[in-house]
Amino acid sequence: MTKKLDSIRSLSLEELQSFLVEKDIPKFRARQIYEWLWKKNSGSFSEMKNIGKSLQEILSDNFTIDKIVLKDEQLSKDKTLKCAFEIGERSVVEGVLIPTPRRMTACISSQVGCSLACAFCATGKLKLLRNLSAGEIYDQVFYLKKEAEKRHSKSLSNIVYMGMGEPLLNYKNVIGSIDKICSRDGLGMSPKRITVSTAGIHKMIKKLGDDEVKFNLALSLHAANDEKRDKIMEINESNNLQSLKEALEYFHEKTGSRITFEYIIFDQFNDTIEDARELAEFAKCVPCKINIIEYNPIDGEPFQQADPDKVEKFAAFLEAKNLIVNIRRSRGKDIDAACGQLANKNKAISLENRSLKNTK
Repeated sequence: MTKKLDSIRSLSLEELQSFLVEKDIPKFRARQIYEWLWKKNSGSFSEMKNIGKSLQEILSDNFTIDKIVLKDEQLSKDKTLKCAFEIGERSVVEGVLIPTPRRMTACISSQVGCSLACAFCATGKLKLLRNLSAGEIYDQVFYLKKEAEKRHSKSLSNIVYMGMGEPLLNYKNVIGSIDKICSRDGLGMSPKRITVSTAGIHKMIKKLGDDEVKFNLALSLHAANDEKRDKIMEINESNNLQSLKEALEYFHEKTGSRITFEYIIFDQFNDTIEDARELAEFAKCVPCKINIIEYNPIDGEPFQQADPDKVEKFAAFLEAKNLIVNIRRSRGKDIDAACGQLANKNKAISLENRSLKNTK
């Protein structure tokens, strides 16, 4: 049986240097290889022209490169671009480029599928197949960055981990991908341009604080009382609002960072002034801003968009409490690229069952 090779991108620079020394190869080659892997985002060892054919063959004999492959893309009327990437053994994840006059944002995935089954999210209807590697997450950003430059003559201004999956359940690889995105060996972006969104896992939020991360944290809240949150987010049963409040206070104490609360507003569920009052009370726990997000319907779920007038009154109530509030309008809805819709149209996470372009 052929031995399964490890991905070379799982090695740190120091580990790669140690491997080369064991093979009697000068250590400086590691820096050259690293540049090909990350800054140039090479997909094969044969592309690494300045390291010599013999070293290319040694690397090929010992490692693979865990590279994603573009399988399909759709362009919205509002210029939002949704890309479907084949990951490893015939699995698919989606990443989205969202252009606005002020920002160029990449929304990326951290898992193939999701285990949390939030009632309003299309990805939650899919089984979790596996975590993405740090390299596979990085590749999405690299590709969307190139598309931003090609299509809009602008570089990425922001990256949000708000695509498929729960980032804090793939902690090591998410942190590894951000390290490379921010590194001089990679894209050299500021961590303050990056936001990681979580459905709320209190132990991992505290770990972010212990690690004193520099990027931004967003909590998908959507209800500020446990009874309502339990109905739409199973994770709340083991991570209730009190535990999240304590974790957020700890995170802020360790990092000094302001939290973003994401609040999808549903018609006749969480759109009343009483709901706004509960949200304002919860939001007092840490310095924060609140993003009220327009709901994007998915197949088979009863939720509907809240009335625009109620949304405005909801926001006005929060602002009267001296909270920073933004109403986020959906983009890319016509291609199912908006918040909560990823994998809705292309329900095939596994290409073994159906092709991406021919799903019904």
